[in-house]
Amino acid sequence: MDLSHSKVPTYSRTGPPAARGITGEGWAAIAGAVGSAFLLAKKLLSPKGGKSEHISRAEFYAELMALKDDLHREHLVLLEKLGAVHLALLDKLDLNHRELLAGLERQGTRISTLEASLARVDERTRK
Repeated sequence: MDLSHSKVPTYSRTGPPAARGITGEGWAAIAGAVGSAFLLAKKLLSPKGGKSEHISRAEFYAELMALKDDLHREHLVLLEKLGAVHLALLDKLDLNHRELLAGLERQGTRISTLEASLARVDERTRK
């Protein structure tokens, strides 16, 4: 009887598959999983934060007012810097505006000169 064409699973002819041992990579993966689980448990079960010391309402409001004053001073400094930058930009824009007007004036004078020259050439050619 030829068993090569039968419908019997191959492992029944050769026996059950051999058990494989855990490789070094497998042990590393297991150690990593156990270590990660340990760190997660430690993080979740550890006490939350340090103990804070309580302050009185007066101390709280005093610190709040000091913070408000510091923020107000910083705001004023920033406003002064912003004002200085604004003035510098206005000066630069004014300078550019004057340069553009002077350039337009030069171009206008040049165009007038060209028109006058063209008119003389036109008079000469009509004669």
